[in-house]
Amino acid sequence: MSSPSNTQRGQFITFEGIDGSGKSTQVRSLEARLSASGRTVLRTREPGGSPGAEDIRRLLVEGDPEKWSPETELLLFTAARRDHLEKTIEPALTKGEVVISDRFADSTRIYQGATRGDLRPMVDELHRLMIGREPDLTIIIDMDPQAALTRGLARGSGEDRFEDFGLPFQKALRDGFLKLAQEFPERCVIIDGNHPVETVEEAVWRAVSPRL
Repeated sequence: MSSPSNTQRGQFITFEGIDGSGKSTQVRSLEARLSASGRTVLRTREPGGSPGAEDIRRLLVEGDPEKWSPETELLLFTAARRDHLEKTIEPALTKGEVVISDRFADSTRIYQGATRGDLRPMVDELHRLMIGREPDLTIIIDMDPQAALTRGLARGSGEDRFEDFGLPFQKALRDGFLKLAQEFPERCVIIDGNHPVETVEEAVWRAVSPRL
């Protein structure tokens, strides 16, 4: 994909963390705060964020936990992400907007690359070939896995396929995200999500505002 100069482009911020960690709440809060400050903001999510990717989302987050192999999941997530990038993320960045995404490629690095299967080399190669971009800033909301799992299941959203893998899976995810922050320290910031929502919101703002 061709891109204009950096001075013309917007900024790409992603939120990551285990299921039920409060990412979505913080995404909405940051969107409201940036919009109030006069920035044009696009809030999106993965899997999803474009019509085609939303179709794929339903295949991934609903139903039997064992219905897809890790390899099939990886291909579905990559297909959804490519459509999301083409149809939603890149056009908004080209217009100079701030794009805030609830999950992006880091989730695939952890869920399919390190937790559901030992597929990290395959994840990285598919990312290089089909996606080829990283966020400008990634906020990782770190939370106690038991509390996050309880919260996630209580939502009763019907999109709880990954929560249904249970607590050991959530613990492995948390470890994976903490290691990811060490791997990409230039763009990843860990925020303690075990505090009240307002406290977490202020911590997120302190991480984001110097980069705007």
